[in-house]
Amino acid sequence: MKSPILAPPLQSHLDTRSKDFEENRVSMLEKIAEIDRLLDEAAAGGGAQAHERLAKRGKLPARERVAMALDPDSPFLEISSLAAWGTDYHVGGGSVLGIGVIAGVECVIFANDPSVLGGAITPHVGLKWSRALEIARDNRIPYVSFVESAGADLRVKTDGSGGGFLGAGHFAETGRHFYEMIELSKLEIPTVCVVFGSSTAGGAYQPGMSDYNIVIREQSKVFLAGPPLVKMATGEESDDESLGGAQLHADQSGLAEYLAEDERDAVRMCREVVSHLNWTKQGAPPRFDVCEPIHDQEDLLGLMSPDLRRPVDVRELIARVVDGSRFEEMKPRWGSSLVCGWGSIHGYPIGILGNNGVLYPDSAQKGAHFVQLCNQIDVPLLFLQNLTGFIVGSEFERDGIIKKGSQLINAVSNSTVPHFTVIFGASYGAGTYAMSGRAFQNRFTFLWPSAKIAVMGGKQIAGVMSIVRRARAARKGEEFDEEEDRQIVELVEAAQEQSSLALTATGAVSDDGIIDPRDTRTVLGICLSVVRNRAIEGAQGYGVFRL
Repeated sequence: MKSPILAPPLQSHLDTRSKDFEENRVSMLEKIAEIDRLLDEAAAGGGAQAHERLAKRGKLPARERVAMALDPDSPFLEISSLAAWGTDYHVGGGSVLGIGVIAGVECVIFANDPSVLGGAITPHVGLKWSRALEIARDNRIPYVSFVESAGADLRVKTDGSGGGFLGAGHFAETGRHFYEMIELSKLEIPTVCVVFGSSTAGGAYQPGMSDYNIVIREQSKVFLAGPPLVKMATGEESDDESLGGAQLHADQSGLAEYLAEDERDAVRMCREVVSHLNWTKQGAPPRFDVCEPIHDQEDLLGLMSPDLRRPVDVRELIARVVDGSRFEEMKPRWGSSLVCGWGSIHGYPIGILGNNGVLYPDSAQKGAHFVQLCNQIDVPLLFLQNLTGFIVGSEFERDGIIKKGSQLINAVSNSTVPHFTVIFGASYGAGTYAMSGRAFQNRFTFLWPSAKIAVMGGKQIAGVMSIVRRARAARKGEEFDEEEDRQIVELVEAAQEQSSLALTATGAVSDDGIIDPRDTRTVLGICLSVVRNRAIEGAQGYGVFRL
């Protein structure tokens, strides 16, 4: 390895002693405290009583199972830890998903939490399961599942409010999960399954479609239909053990490769299986020496104002994330609302695009050029989002904002190097797409607690709707009710504010989680390591650019 890129370290102009910085810091810490409280709630699963019932049956909590599988002192990057926030379902979605190191191999780990509805597959469990399979496929890393699931959530709401996981949607979603598990094996990505308890109906196909299965004596139960359904369907009397117990599958059906004596023995076997996979990364190791940024990462707490309209220089964030705070900026004097340049994070080279305001025609063109350059040299891209979209107005239409904005979206769409996105401020309108939003095949997307995601800001939406109402009243010759309009504007702004919050987005599993700003460098370092399980190759071509 060699020293980081030769560019000089970025200079910081962040006044950490100012009143604004302290107010921002206090606000961010309050948000982080609320996130931590919710993380504790998610970790508690179904609560103390549920865990006590499991313990009496010799069962460990889902997170303890995962922790036992990981190499000592190795990190675990949890994904979508606050799924289902703001819904009737349990925070966390009744499952644990993350990336950790097992026997020296980076693996995706997906674990049902039996303390929540018996590990049933709710809509949010389904979303996390899909994301687990996607991470394994896109990054070429082994998929490890810890299964204890009663199958699909059979509860059906009759009040018209939705809920449950039945009907055609269930078959489409679950069928896709099965398809993708088999696809992993076809792609020579190993799938390892440990059955910790009941694995029924759709849950039974998880071991059925895995490369390696480990079951636990007198604890694992795998069957397409449990005794009650078998009784209803065929009239046959049966019990769990004779119908689909661990010993049956190890001795008779051949479903299981390994029979463990207890949960700890099963986790030990899982580690042994991963150790024999002969797994090697196809991508290059870190290229540069690792050195900490010269600017304190604690300063990131005071970077963002609760009022996202206040300008922030994205270089202050970059300076606290890249190795040695060294950053080689491209075209710093042109298209200045988009900062583009090269650095390294934990020794891995990275191209960075960061917003310093809305996207103008020149900044859009600059971004498209930069994305192409990084694809030519096989360097991953990091998008740091804080923008309200593309600039609007007659002057910019004449300057080709649609055409030049489309060039950036074209370049991002056709880019094939890994993309990482961190939304630290606003993410509004088509700017989200231009800066590689989740729909653009990102490898990973994370939010700061300050992030807001929407079509546009609440004031703008409410204002546009007010203008439309005024115009309609004028066309009809009706008197416009100012007080009614004011009330509607307030309601729309409040509703839009709530729907744009980071917690709302992460609850819907539209990202990989909310992170503490101080952890940004560490999280990105883990992700940069993970994507190198697969060879990195830049795009070989692009769609037609309107020039």
